Amino acid sequence: MGRCRRHFAKCIQMGAVAASAPAGRRVACCKAAGPSAADHVGDVEEQTWDEVVLGCETVVLVAFWAPWCGPCRLMHPIIADLAKAYAGRLRCLRVNTDENQEVASRYGIRSIPTILIFKDGERKETIIGAIADTALAATVDRFL
Repeated sequence: MGRCRRHFAKCIQMGAVAASAPAGRRVACCKAAGPSAADHVGDVEEQTWDEVVLGCETVVLVAFWAPWCGPCRLMHPIIADLAKAYAGRLRCLRVNTDENQEVASRYGIRSIPTILIFKDGERKETIIGAIADTALAATVDRFL
């Protein structure tokens, strides 16, 4: 059973997914994303990185950002729209680089916003800087 599915019962208990959601449907891990995870962008931290990003069965988009970064804040609604449009096929997460410097360093993040796309636990794409919604969607489509 995939890692995303293992937490299904716990997610129901925490209210992260509705009890009526099909058990076979991939759901966001309760440890990372919180309520209605399929409908928005969740946060991931160093402690949950391996399980949530590298162990997920779906394609994962990770946006590295910081609260003081204007271009990062411009990307938030674009990524949220992608999360909704690709629900069930794409998992969108954020990493606050101020709070998770080890993960940012491990992946060589030197500028934000930076978006990494993972498939089968491997980094497939790196996008540095703000990007148009259509260009980001086209990049994601290559990995679905």
